[in-house]
This record gives sequence, structure tokens and C-alpha cells, in this order.
Amino acid sequence: MNPVNAKSPRQTWMAVLARASRDDLAAIHAAIAVPAHEVLKAPEVGSVMVEGRAGGTGQRFNLGEAAVTRCVVRIDGGVMGHAYALGRDRAKAEIAAVFDAMLQVEPAGGPLHIAIAKLHSAQAAVRERTSRKAAATKVEFFTLVRGE
Repeated sequence: MNPVNAKSPRQTWMAVLARASRDDLAAIHAAIAVPAHEVLKAPEVGSVMVEGRAGGTGQRFNLGEAAVTRCVVRIDGGVMGHAYALGRDRAKAEIAAVFDAMLQVEPAGGPLHIAIAKLHSAQAAVRERTSRKAAATKVEFFTLVRGE
């Protein structure tokens, strides 16, 4: 049985594709053979409500709206790929959707899986650096009790 927070391989690569920049995806796109695809739902921009938590872990509240672009494609063979990208970058959403479809049929260890794994590692390294930098600035407050 999987732990509650365990992610499937597809959830992992979808998260990597969503966080990746268009330049990162374009570089991978240029380096591998991409099959012909049909756009089922053209990249379209919408908005989603972003939620925050008080103190990062407390009660949820609506922070505001964010623009999101989504796209659905079908590659040769009938496999559909989906993508959501924060912002209004239609090209990024389409490339990510094609990659999602390709990753579903490509055997593990294939060139696209390897490229996405490298991108995932790079993203994790950036998150770790950012987290360490933020932790270094953490201030601990304490109160001294006066004896009155």
C-alpha cells in the first residue's frame, strides 16, 4: 500500500513540466524526436483561485487569482497529453502536453524520461538552495520574564 503522500510517476513529471521554464522545455524539445500531434483543446488562458495558509500551516484563505494556461493534445497512437502552466505561455503549455503524452508511452529510462529526471533534480537543487537561504535568515524570538 502506498503512503498518503506518495506520488505516481505521472504526477511527478506533470509537476516538473508545470514548474519548468519554456526555455528548459524548448531545449528538451529540440534535442529529442517529437511525434506528430493533434491539438484537441488549443492552449487557452483562464484563472484559478490561489489559496494560502496563515503561517504556512494554519487556516486557509483566498490569496488571489492567478492566470493559468491549459492544453490537451493527442499524439500518434491515440495517447492524450494534458498540461497546465502558470501564466499565459501558450507555447509552454502545448510543449508540456506533448511531453505528457510521450512520457505515458515511452518506456522508463527513455531519452525524455532521462531529460525530465535531470530537470527534476535541477528544480530540487534550486528549492533546497532557496530553503537553506531562507532558513539562514530565520529569527527566533523569545521573551524574558521579569520578576515583578
